[in-house]
Amino acid sequence: MRRRAFIVGLGGAVAWPVVARAQQPAMPVIGYLSVGSGQSNASRLVGLKQGLNETGYVEGQNLAFEYRWVGNQFERLPALATELVQHKVALLVTPGLAATLAAKAATATVPILFGVGADPVQLGLVASLNRPGRNLTGFNQLSAELGAKALALFSDLVPTVQVIGLLVNPNNPTFSNLAVKDISAAVAAIGKKVDVINAATEREIEAAFEGLGQARVGALLISNDVFLIRKSSKSLRSRHSTQFQ
Repeated sequence: MRRRAFIVGLGGAVAWPVVARAQQPAMPVIGYLSVGSGQSNASRLVGLKQGLNETGYVEGQNLAFEYRWVGNQFERLPALATELVQHKVALLVTPGLAATLAAKAATATVPILFGVGADPVQLGLVASLNRPGRNLTGFNQLSAELGAKALALFSDLVPTVQVIGLLVNPNNPTFSNLAVKDISAAVAAIGKKVDVINAATEREIEAAFEGLGQARVGALLISNDVFLIRKSSKSLRSRHSTQFQ
């Protein structure tokens, strides 16, 4: 009897910590959805985690992340957004318009923190800037307004340029269409012409750079697309390093 009582007591002692752990609140999870990669989002993640740390949330201690990258494969966004929602994340972070639209379509209840370059009110993401409403909030980088001012400044510095190229990613049609609309209006305002160039792969980016001279493009604007900015920067570095070898 004493041996049986000991075994029962031991079983209770072993089971108690399991029950105690089960009663602890689950660690909140933040879903991070991006059209880029971990490398291209490194600076954003540093800032995000620093802000969370300042409020007492530390990844791996009392907070977890679920990352989803699509690597310029925009068609994967809806499925990955739904996957994160089904994972029961406490918050969705969506840098970029395409990821934000996919998250918005996937859930009307999970809070979404976005970062976009266009006007979120015009895009229908929020009701107003001071009262976003629904489950979305975030910030606007004012890319259109800043782009227009940059073009005006460029025109003053280099008045001889008449044709300005605009490199856009056709795999990101919603943002590309907005970029073409905004830049075309800004270019027309300074009396210039715009030549829209599509590029969705590294080879197409290289071809775009090689064809600038033939198209008589005097300047090139790269739309605020994660893939284009990263790959174009790589291409430009390669070209400059080759020239100086």
